[in-house]
Amino acid sequence: MDENTTMKEKAQDEMIEQAFQELLNDYLATKHRKRVEIITKAFNFANQAHKGIKRRSGEPYIMHPIAVAKIVCNEIGLGSTSICAALLHDVVEDTDYTVEDIENIFGPKIAQIVDGLTKISGGIFGDQASAQAENFKKLLLTMSNDIRVILIKIADRLHNMRTLGSMLPNKQYKIAGETLYIYAPLANRLGLYKIKTELENLSFKYEHPEEYKEIEDKLAATAAERDKVFKEFTTPIRAQLDKMGLKYRILARVKSIYSIWNKMQTKHVPFEEIYDLLAVRIIFTPRNMDEELNDCFDIYVAISKIYKPHPDRLRDWVSHPKANGYQALHVTLMGNNGQWIEVQIRSERMNDVAEQGFAAHWKYKEGGGSEDEGELEKWLRTIKEILDDPQPDAIDFLDTIKLNLFASEIFVFTPKGELKTMPQNCTALDFAFSLHTDIGSHCIGAKVNHKLVPLSHKLQSGDQVEILTSKAQRVQAEWMNFATTARARSKIASILRKEAKANQKAGEAILADFLKAEDVRMDDSAIDKLTHLHNFHNREELFIAIGSKKLILGDADRNVFKAKQGKSWKKLLSFSFGGSKEEKEPNEEKSAEKNTQEKIDTKKILKLTEEAISKEYLMAPCCHPIPGDDVLGYINENNQVIIHKRQCPIAIKLKSSYGNRIIATQWDTHKELSFLVTIYIKGIDAVGLLNEVTQIISRQLNVNIRKLDIETNDGIFEGKIQLYVHDVDDVRTICNNLKQVKNIKQVSRIED
Repeated sequence: MDENTTMKEKAQDEMIEQAFQELLNDYLATKHRKRVEIITKAFNFANQAHKGIKRRSGEPYIMHPIAVAKIVCNEIGLGSTSICAALLHDVVEDTDYTVEDIENIFGPKIAQIVDGLTKISGGIFGDQASAQAENFKKLLLTMSNDIRVILIKIADRLHNMRTLGSMLPNKQYKIAGETLYIYAPLANRLGLYKIKTELENLSFKYEHPEEYKEIEDKLAATAAERDKVFKEFTTPIRAQLDKMGLKYRILARVKSIYSIWNKMQTKHVPFEEIYDLLAVRIIFTPRNMDEELNDCFDIYVAISKIYKPHPDRLRDWVSHPKANGYQALHVTLMGNNGQWIEVQIRSERMNDVAEQGFAAHWKYKEGGGSEDEGELEKWLRTIKEILDDPQPDAIDFLDTIKLNLFASEIFVFTPKGELKTMPQNCTALDFAFSLHTDIGSHCIGAKVNHKLVPLSHKLQSGDQVEILTSKAQRVQAEWMNFATTARARSKIASILRKEAKANQKAGEAILADFLKAEDVRMDDSAIDKLTHLHNFHNREELFIAIGSKKLILGDADRNVFKAKQGKSWKKLLSFSFGGSKEEKEPNEEKSAEKNTQEKIDTKKILKLTEEAISKEYLMAPCCHPIPGDDVLGYINENNQVIIHKRQCPIAIKLKSSYGNRIIATQWDTHKELSFLVTIYIKGIDAVGLLNEVTQIISRQLNVNIRKLDIETNDGIFEGKIQLYVHDVDDVRTICNNLKQVKNIKQVSRIED
């Protein structure tokens, strides 16, 4: 037995040694300074610290830090400091070593990064605070000092996602949801497109395994056809580029499975109607670095002579890089098969930046990556500002940060012609706050292209914007309705909070004087009476209303205190006697309910039977799940289980902030209960069409229609039908049968 164990240990040590050797070889192949000793030292230290500990998959724990370090080295392109920090990233969290120990051995830089990657130990938050959001906040705080923290965290998350199969289902949903909500947008914001795509695909694979498989199979089935189109499309392009004497390579880029699914959901179209599955990427080596920009446009001119370009679809990120440093020229051409094909033109340098994001800028430092660094600095500064201003609610906090991971940008000009990058869909108010908090808080309107517009006006790319201010203007609460950027929202919220605090203080003083004049003691019961009288939820609201002069204390308030004593006695009597019976029952019921519900084990998969659905569990009103949908359970504060669809926006937020309350679920229903769904149909209007639709639904399929809403416009009809079904199979059958009708072109289930 001992011999067997030592053999096993020996094999494991060899495996670990080999994995580390691979990491070193990868590192030596890069252009970084060769600091092998410190990496070896970090490996030996981590290996010792994690000795004997296994991951859920059964392999030695140290294999995880090595894998993360490999991703940091190969896929993000960072150097020795980051590789050491990646090797040590779990030491403080999972072993007895502290950040001080790491600092003594490896110096302050590595220690600071490891500290940023260490989760805050549990138990210091109340029930309301979300440990997930707090840890994320800590990560961002360290990140604003050293961007490498977040890059290593993304690598850590990527490896966790690649090995997510060995986790419990409820953990899978939590991690996949958090990845989609936070880490994929972060990777995108830092320009790590390859990693972003892989994170999205992996999250999608665990949340919707069947749909993932279906799209994967369809992509495989249409691969030969795509290759043929690619060959035919690129042959004349190659000939043209050869003639120009350029060194280049042409790649086919297939849309990622997650993007395809996303498009199917938002546009309500089947896989067969997604036409931009294929894009073409031309990556060239410029004749010299000064000519890089000109070469991009020369290639564009050359290929648009072969194929006709789409007039509105030229995207020039060469002259104005995206905020995450991305540069390329995107042009959409009409292929010979009658389909639009997007062509992305980039130099080798731009391609590196697109794949590795900001890490690639450090490679080309001499080439002056300064302006992009400026964008990164700006972004980190905004994140810092949001963190400086504490936000009470975890979900609000995550939302604010997420707002700031804007994917698409527009370019706006100041009156003096300076170029500013702003997120898409931003308003004049956002622009005002992006210039300066003072300008934002005093702005009264704006002139866009010399025309007067309200603050809620949405800006378009290329607009010239002048902000009009007035000293008398104050921040309005309704501004929150149309402020879209994180900076504007957090500034407005913080100013409103400050004002509310000041009003609360003033209100307290005014109330004290009022009560003194009436000869009433200012105690809890007096304040509660007034709160009750004016229908406020709490005393803070009462003080703020008094302080802001929205509520002027008068006779009605005096009368509350002058009411006869007798009356209130009667009230008390009736409450304590008459109400006792009624009051007791709900409490008993509650405690009984508590007992049945306390037994929920989040590690087990919850079976959703007909009986449980009607009695115990609540179907989320935001996404109306029905049997057969991919769903999960969320245990709320009252210990009730709420069933959400996995892709429901609210569920995604819950996974990212209260992941430990998520529970995996499985349908176990037998077509007894009915659920309401809405089906959207669209097609060409014809006589008798409605009759045909209702015949199919009611007669053939024996389904009950609750509401029918159809309108026709210029020969095209659109409609929504609400019906009662048992599960997803019923919906599928209805949709397939309706698609057979000659004039119906589109049928899909929608959230109403």
